[in-house]
Amino acid sequence: MAAGEKKTVLVVEDNELNMRLFCDLLDAFGFQTLQCRDGAKAVELARQHKPDLIIMDIQLPEVSGLDITRWIKDDESIRAIPVLAVTAFAMRADEQRVREAGCEGYLSKPIQMKSFLSTVQELVDDRKAA
Repeated sequence: MAAGEKKTVLVVEDNELNMRLFCDLLDAFGFQTLQCRDGAKAVELARQHKPDLIIMDIQLPEVSGLDITRWIKDDESIRAIPVLAVTAFAMRADEQRVREAGCEGYLSKPIQMKSFLSTVQELVDDRKAA
């Protein structure tokens, strides 16, 4: 990746350990990260920074990550940003709900490092190609 080509990922996660894990992994693999622990601020940050990807925790304290994803997908200016749901819910119906809300990707916690990074790269590359 050439200098100045760093892709930005907005991580929306209220758990401190998960936030650190995601951001450390992304930083180590050349991504720039923005952190958001408050779901209500996620849409505002997405509008302001136009990240290449949003990693969305589904279980947030104030508002569901699914609702935030719907708000993002309803907003003309940021709807093209891919959203990767990362959740402790791992049932088949949960993945369907996540996809219906507009998430382009879905991973269950605890994440596997390799599949996490390959999914992130795939979603960022897909956006570039679009």
